[in-house]
Amino acid sequence: MADLSYSRLSPLRSAPNLLTLLRICLVPILVAAILEDRFALGFVLFVVAGLTDALDGLLARLLKQRTLLGEYLDPVADKLLLSALFLVLTHKNLIPVRVTVLVFGRDVGILLVAAILYAAVGRREFIPSLLGKANTLVQIAAVAAVLFFQLNPARWVGDLRWGALNATIVLTALSGLHYAWVASRRAGSNGVRHDPARTIIL
Repeated sequence: MADLSYSRLSPLRSAPNLLTLLRICLVPILVAAILEDRFALGFVLFVVAGLTDALDGLLARLLKQRTLLGEYLDPVADKLLLSALFLVLTHKNLIPVRVTVLVFGRDVGILLVAAILYAAVGRREFIPSLLGKANTLVQIAAVAAVLFFQLNPARWVGDLRWGALNATIVLTALSGLHYAWVASRRAGSNGVRHDPARTIIL
């Protein structure tokens, strides 16, 4: 059974949450760098943001500094980072509009279904699925490939960018449909025990 204990340390002083807050603070700097065509800086900052994402989870386990704030803050930071980058890269004509519309459409759909489920049956916990995790990974890969292509327009980088963007389209659609299916099943299982304190965005 997983250890669900939380650190008694002030949530804002725990190392994992500080890293998550750093990731959020990097978002406007990253957006500004891309808008100014400083793609080398943007790529480096994106790599740094990715490292903070990997380290916050690792430190939370090693230092036993899990907090309820962190449970909410980490997925919000990921969504904020990726959403901002998809928007600004679409604005720069580096990501097709259809990809960004699909990504945002999925997220808005999830939020609407979550709100309906909570209003109808009081459920608000969402366990990340493998498709949801894979979708996040390919979105990260797509953004990284798009930024790297501005630094190295080699054919293999272009192929990588093309593959990552197409994988994003496929997995965004599949994970969205999977979430809708899971949500519809949960709506009919009102008697299942759940933890009202947990909310995880896919």
